[in-house]
Amino acid sequence: MGNPKGFMKIKRKTAAYRPVCERVQDYKNVNIIRNDQDAQDQAARCMDCGTPFCHWACPIGNYIPEWNDYIFQGAWGKAIELLEATNNMPEVTGRICPALCEYGCVLGINDDPVTIRENELDAIEYAFRHNLLKPRPPKVRTGKKVVVIGSGPAGLSAAAQINRMGHEVVVLEKDESLGGIMRLGIPDFKLEKKILDRRINLWQKEGVVFKTSVEVGKDIESKKLLEEYDAVCIAIGSRVARDLNIEGRDLDGIHFAMDYLMQANRQVTGFNVPMEKMIDVKGKKVVVIGGGDTGSDCVGTANRQGAACVVQIEVMDRPSECRTDANPWPNYPFLLKITSSHEEGCERDWSVLTKKFIGENGKLKKLECVKIEFVEEEGKACPVMREIFGSEFEIEADIAVLAVGFIHPEHRGIVSDLGLDLDERGNIRTDDTRMTSIEKVFAAGDARRGQSLVVWAIDEGRQAAKAIDKYLS
Repeated sequence: MGNPKGFMKIKRKTAAYRPVCERVQDYKNVNIIRNDQDAQDQAARCMDCGTPFCHWACPIGNYIPEWNDYIFQGAWGKAIELLEATNNMPEVTGRICPALCEYGCVLGINDDPVTIRENELDAIEYAFRHNLLKPRPPKVRTGKKVVVIGSGPAGLSAAAQINRMGHEVVVLEKDESLGGIMRLGIPDFKLEKKILDRRINLWQKEGVVFKTSVEVGKDIESKKLLEEYDAVCIAIGSRVARDLNIEGRDLDGIHFAMDYLMQANRQVTGFNVPMEKMIDVKGKKVVVIGGGDTGSDCVGTANRQGAACVVQIEVMDRPSECRTDANPWPNYPFLLKITSSHEEGCERDWSVLTKKFIGENGKLKKLECVKIEFVEEEGKACPVMREIFGSEFEIEADIAVLAVGFIHPEHRGIVSDLGLDLDERGNIRTDDTRMTSIEKVFAAGDARRGQSLVVWAIDEGRQAAKAIDKYLS
């Protein structure tokens, strides 16, 4: 490395957030991009370690020590070349990836790890500011045609790679705009949509064809795709939400998190939502059930929409603030996460099981809850959840948002039309080449592996592209 003792002289410095009082008034990104010098200083902390475990932790195998060294030297062009070699959307992962690489950083054994995710973001934003990214259309076309269904991170990555391999690619998206959950599920204060647009514009110039508002199985016959294309890649995500089927579930005021976030994101872009379908939280008491990132996004959105108060509850125990023996380095530790949304105003509680929704005149008024604990039982492989006697309590709520995950992709449409085999969890079953039970039909992303991270979806798309190219060749 250019500065092998940089980690001894420079302490970890992350980018700042905009002031809470300012950022809750809009949907602009909460982060402030660091200046170039700060980025180079932080890149200097990357050690000359013998085995860089950041590689092992990163699903897409980013060349992290190498591009960190280039950033430190100010060789931004070379850094970006390496970054683009493994990642189709570093401007996205640099903003919303949980940075698995940082928890594998060797420096993290006895010090604060390198700010890998932010270094990645600094590099790609430098590239866009200085117009270093140019369209790279293939020099030779193979004459083969591929259709990608879904424009989330897996679908877009697959399309970009397949196109660069020389095959003609068409991406079909059932929603009115491209990006999947990145577009409609993640709020602008985490990922402004102009970030997606500028990357998609590059891919369009490279030759990828995008078609929106096209639902396979409805607007176009699924089997017709098999006739028109040499290969089909299904990247429809995992959109079927996990429900909470308890007493009172049919009360007015209870919504799935993705329904709430998608409506809010559409409103931000100027989309007109009919009054009868509006999920209005202004001046209301909101309870978010689920402690993950989706729940956090709901908290931030509710605060911006003027909720009277927001409570977030989670059935699991409160995570530790430091690594425990159960999660030793370099494994990813399940630590307490305080997001920018939590800082903006939110009451949080853990080990809470929602037992019943209570309402008046058909409208939600309260949640009946109980505290729980997880205990070891002889003969059971996993701890068993038990209610704590006498711990019952109620939470007042006008709106409840269910952010408890997803169970599998939608089966309606191409999955059922083609009769694709499913695994025991309801995901699309594939072989080692990513091919489904139907010849020339491939699957990638959450539709294949189940609900996961954006960085895994990018890897899924890239691996599917390799498999499709090999099949077509």
